[in-house]
Amino acid sequence: VTTRKPRQGERDGVDYFFKTREEFEEMIKNNKLLEWAEYVGNYYGTPVDYVEQTLESGRDVFLEIEVQGALQVRKAFPEGLFIFLAPPSLAELKNRIVTRGTETEALIENRMKAAKEEIELMDAYDYVVENDSIELAC
Repeated sequence: VTTRKPRQGERDGVDYFFKTREEFEEMIKNNKLLEWAEYVGNYYGTPVDYVEQTLESGRDVFLEIEVQGALQVRKAFPEGLFIFLAPPSLAELKNRIVTRGTETEALIENRMKAAKEEIELMDAYDYVVENDSIELAC
């Protein structure tokens, strides 16, 4: 679930569940989120019911979440396996963000600051995978 605006081609309920800040804050208040965090001005979170339904069906849950959220999930599911996807370098990460062409310069700088802080916490993960290319990272 996120409060950010959909990027071109993203669909509600497929890529994310897009909510207003008010809707998201209501989910927080009603304990509907396993984890949540504010990241560069937008909320991101994981609905509890999604995780519970998936686990009850016998399937594994894969979450693509930022570090704050992962640390919250680790407290709730210490048996989970946590993998940090690291960029090959901060310069390459910035290049990828700039090349996408969807972010302002101020937002790029905020994302780079957040990335540096997250990299400092990668030791909290079970594994670190360098995301040099999608084929190699998988």
